[in-house]
Amino acid sequence: MYIDSHCHINFPELASRMPEVLAKMLENRVTHALCVSVDLPDFPSVLALAEQYPHIYASVGVHPDYEDTPEPSVAQLVELAQHPKVIAIGETGLDYYRLEGDLEWQRERFRTHIRASRETRKPLIIHTRAASVDTIRIMVEEGAGIKDGGVAGVMHCFTESLDVAEAAIEMGFYISFSGIVTFKSAKDLQAVARAVPLERMLIETDSPYLAPVPYRGRMNEPGYVAHVAEYIATLKDLPLREVADRTTDNFFNLFQHAKS
Repeated sequence: MYIDSHCHINFPELASRMPEVLAKMLENRVTHALCVSVDLPDFPSVLALAEQYPHIYASVGVHPDYEDTPEPSVAQLVELAQHPKVIAIGETGLDYYRLEGDLEWQRERFRTHIRASRETRKPLIIHTRAASVDTIRIMVEEGAGIKDGGVAGVMHCFTESLDVAEAAIEMGFYISFSGIVTFKSAKDLQAVARAVPLERMLIETDSPYLAPVPYRGRMNEPGYVAHVAEYIATLKDLPLREVADRTTDNFFNLFQHAKS
C-alpha cells in the first residue's frame, strides 16, 4: 500500500470530483493522504475533508508564497492543531523563487510555525525553494531538529542538493519526493533520491500539481503517488513492495498522531 504524504485535494479542481479522486486512490492501493493547509481562510475546507473521511488527515499552516493573507500567530496555530485529525504544522518554509524584495516576513512566519510545532509536538511540513541556506539556518536557530527539542518533520517536494538533504536528515527530518523525480530532466534530483536512505524517505503528489510520468502535464491526484514509488524502486534497484512498505511505515513513524 502507499500513502500520499502531501496533497491539496481541497483545491476546487479536485474537491469538485472527490468521489473519483477517492476511487482512484482505492484502485491504486493508496490507503491514506495528508491534505495540507496553505492559508488560514482555506483551513476549514482542509479540516472538513479530514473530518469526513477517516483515511484523510489535515495540517494547519500558511505557505510562504501567500503574502496577502492573514498572518498566523503561534497561539492560533497551536489552537487549530488541537483537532485530532490535524497531524502536522505547515506547510511552511521559505520561497525566494517566486517573490522578491524584503522577505523578512517570510522568515518570521517560518519561525512562528517552528515554535508552534515545538509547542504542539506535531511535525513540520517544510517548503524550500531557492532558499535552502536560510531554511536550514532558521531550522537550527529555532530548534526544529529532534536533538534541539523539536519534533522535526519532512522536507516536502524536495528539489535541493544532497547536502541540504543530509543537513535535514541530521536534524531528524524525512525527505519527500514528488512526481518531479520521474521527469527526464531531473537528473540531479534522481541522484539525490538514490543517495537518500529509504528509511528517511516519503512519497507525495503535491496534487493537483506535478503529475508524475506517465501523467505529466495532466492534473495530479493522490492515486498517482504509486508511480512515484515505482520510479524510486527502479532508481534504487529495490523491490517495489519494499519501497511501498517502508515509506508507509515512515509516514506513521513521523506523524504519530495519525492512525493506520
